[in-house]
Amino acid sequence: MRTDLFDFDLPTTSIALRPASPRDAARMLVVQGDGVLRDRTVAELPHWLEPGDQLVVNDTKVISAQLRGRRIGRETEPKIEATLIKRLDGSRWRALVKPAKKLAPGDVVRFGNEGKVCLLGHLDAEVEAKGEEGEITLSFSFHGPTLDQAIADLGTPPLPPYIASKRTPDDRDAADYQTMFAANEGAVAAPTAGLHFTPALEAALRARGVALHRLTLHVGAGTFLPVKVEETSEHKMHAEWGSISSDTAAALNAARARGGRIVAVGTTSLRLLESAAREDGTIAPFEGETSIFITPGYRFRAVDILLTNFHLPRSTLFMLVSAFSGLDTMKQAYAHAIAAGYRFYSYGDACLLFRARA
Repeated sequence: MRTDLFDFDLPTTSIALRPASPRDAARMLVVQGDGVLRDRTVAELPHWLEPGDQLVVNDTKVISAQLRGRRIGRETEPKIEATLIKRLDGSRWRALVKPAKKLAPGDVVRFGNEGKVCLLGHLDAEVEAKGEEGEITLSFSFHGPTLDQAIADLGTPPLPPYIASKRTPDDRDAADYQTMFAANEGAVAAPTAGLHFTPALEAALRARGVALHRLTLHVGAGTFLPVKVEETSEHKMHAEWGSISSDTAAALNAARARGGRIVAVGTTSLRLLESAAREDGTIAPFEGETSIFITPGYRFRAVDILLTNFHLPRSTLFMLVSAFSGLDTMKQAYAHAIAAGYRFYSYGDACLLFRARA
């Protein structure tokens, strides 16, 4: 399909720069299979689910993957910004850097931040390899848990560029950009639908008879990258690591056999569930990487309902929700959301999508 089919105009004033408080006070646009739109709040989510439904959240934890430093060892020492996007082993990470043209294989970047002390006061990394679109491989001077601690000390949460370009990240973001389910470190972007949850909302869901399950998908920086090709078939997704335990898979399969629906909290949960789904819709245990790319025409096997935020034009995530609920329906829903003042993107409002029936 043509990428421009998924384009729409979004006023910059629609982009949320801070989350709602409390989190479940965010607005929620309910989009049902008949195309009817209803304006609600996330706190009302239990009313839209039935006893026996199974809610699936992503418990990945965002690491402090944004590092700032300078190139050393040459006559000039330009400033370098790096966003870690994928761990390769105990000391090596793949990263997106700016400005990439200032670095070559063999260069050393010294990361540090005045006011923060990390072991010896800084963290060095050698540029091991250089790829396309600002992507490099960094080999750090520390290894394993010591490196993890150094990154935690020196780094900051990598806020999406549509927020970071409008204000300076601060200490509030360290908490705001983490879900209440965050447990397994490894993501460089938050599974943002999970940001809407509070202990009170979780309690209300359980009181409604809705069970809650966890999986892990470490969200990569590919979520920040626009689709630049003209045809969706030409776009290459970045692989992300995920895990669904055998206990979770068994519980979901048993509940679905009893008539319960699977409700994915976020596109990350949906993508991993669909990656693990068999042809008959049952879910297999999963551990490994997925690069699943869902566009209209995809046959969903596992997920019945999706809670998600409002996504960027021409993005893989808007393509996914268009596959789930129909392109025309989602264009209508987004036009309504813009006109009604819904807040978009990571810190924005939510929509509850019921899968379109073929």
